[in-house]
Amino acid sequence: MGAMSIQIAVCMAAFTLSPADEVTVDQVDLVEVNHFYDDQGRLVFDQVIYFDWSAQQGRYQVRDWRLLKTQTQVPLRDWREGGYVSEWEDFKQRNGLRRVKSKSVRETWTQYDPELVEREFLAQEKRAELTRIPVASRPHASRNHSRSRGPTLPRTQPDDYQTATAP
Repeated sequence: MGAMSIQIAVCMAAFTLSPADEVTVDQVDLVEVNHFYDDQGRLVFDQVIYFDWSAQQGRYQVRDWRLLKTQTQVPLRDWREGGYVSEWEDFKQRNGLRRVKSKSVRETWTQYDPELVEREFLAQEKRAELTRIPVASRPHASRNHSRSRGPTLPRTQPDDYQTATAP
């Protein structure tokens, strides 16, 4: 029994000595999950677009976007804190762990790229963008991250998404 206690103590020590993954957290007003189709109705790509409300312009403006590569990027309803949340390893910034919280979510199916159209209203270089992930918080390639599965929140039905309205 003593050897088993020692093994448990060693395992617990190893977990407490391992640095915890730092998560870069952003808050946006609206997340759009967009499915872009060509003229023949074939899926070209899926993307997630992050918007902030501009009181000055009286409209949502694109802050940033990501190609949809994993289901953990799709926001889930956060029943504890309200709104929606997604968490994933952000490939655009070398796989740093990112969490985005939003007030609203909408899902669209289009034959145009809404992010590209939005560049007419706010140039890409003038966008606020999501927070840059610090180099120190980027996970090592060999580590296994239990958080990469995303948040453990109940999944909503597509019709449970809130309609985007001004805050």
